[in-house]
Amino acid sequence: MTDVSEWKNWSGLVTARPEHTVTPPDVGAVVAEVERARAAGTTVKMVGTGHSFTAIAAPEHTMLRPQGLTGIVAVDRDAMTVTALAGTQLKHLNADLEALGLSLHNMGDIAEQTLAGAISTGTHGTGGVAAGLAAQVVGLELVTGTGEVLRATETDNADVLAVARVGLGALGVITKVTFRVEPLFLLEATEQPMRWDEALASFDQMTAESHHVDMYWFPHTDRLLTKRNDRLDAEPSEASPVPRLRAWLDDDLLSNKAFGALTAAANLAPRAIPPMNRVNARILGARTYSDVAHKVFVADRDVVFREMEYAVPREAGLSALREARAALDASDLTVSFPVEIRVAPADDIPLSTASGRDSFYLAFHTHRRADHTAYFALMEPIMRAHGGRPHWGKVHTRQADGLAPLYPRFEEFLAMRDRLDPDRVFANGYLRRVLGP
Repeated sequence: MTDVSEWKNWSGLVTARPEHTVTPPDVGAVVAEVERARAAGTTVKMVGTGHSFTAIAAPEHTMLRPQGLTGIVAVDRDAMTVTALAGTQLKHLNADLEALGLSLHNMGDIAEQTLAGAISTGTHGTGGVAAGLAAQVVGLELVTGTGEVLRATETDNADVLAVARVGLGALGVITKVTFRVEPLFLLEATEQPMRWDEALASFDQMTAESHHVDMYWFPHTDRLLTKRNDRLDAEPSEASPVPRLRAWLDDDLLSNKAFGALTAAANLAPRAIPPMNRVNARILGARTYSDVAHKVFVADRDVVFREMEYAVPREAGLSALREARAALDASDLTVSFPVEIRVAPADDIPLSTASGRDSFYLAFHTHRRADHTAYFALMEPIMRAHGGRPHWGKVHTRQADGLAPLYPRFEEFLAMRDRLDPDRVFANGYLRRVLGP
């Protein structure tokens, strides 16, 4: 199917109008489009669901839509792996895995992304043995810039797998992804409001004692919401989820509908934001519940926002957070969205933000109708001063010459790009900025 249409990402920050749009039904159709683009000297991009805030997936000429490449295609219970077509959304993979009695080890709190988009941008959760989705990948199929269908596993084309798990869409069109999975397990979530000093003083202890820890600081207040997720030695049938009424009140009404309405209104009256944040920080109280993993990891996010996230070395994290608060307090800016705080163990993927080092993530958000530029410009130099690496799918201003020193294996990635896409069939403006021509 071919048509011409405008493409826009979820946050509305990026738009593109490709000249050629295709929904390939199989890998052969992907190959045909790549070969056609290469012969014509043009470019092609698979766009995913547009949940990146950057233009990493923005098509310049040919846009491939992922809807024709969805679903699980193989389950290996001996190896404990599951292979799915790369256009599958995470939320659908999670549901299908649950039906099979299986689960991913870890994931972020949004599950709208396609598998290819999520791993290619370095999407991650917090804590665990592997925080990033890409670190759970043990196999890939991708169409290279020369039209080759290349299969990479831990034994075949292992050098490609090592690099392409976080490939930024620069190495090929990923068509299949194989994840290492686990038996379905329960998580117990403990959500607790804390004051600033208490939360920061106990953060290291919380991360040492719990499997997954997430914190949210409400700007202009002294309060944070902490969330600790711990594995239970229990059967999925023993789950004790949030009661339906409480879930509707806390998660649907307060965290989405009411929060969205308040933050939208606050854009028109910025002076109301600090007192509004103080009220919001007090509304959400403590609660404990348990459920199958993905239902605890993932949260609905109906309010459209814009985001910048940086990964600083784990040991620098609390200092960077304190400096971020001090800078915001000293400014005349008002920010209605919480700052999210997470941690990740080191992994071995060249362009993962946790590559080679334990990491501390700081994510800064604004409402989509608020001007994010001054806020992000205030925070970014602080993150850079601590050796921060920007999330590839979230707003940042870094360029190739500044990014290369942050990644010891940056040149290895560039060499793989030269090998797999010598004619830059998959290039766009964003990739030229962060990787070079």
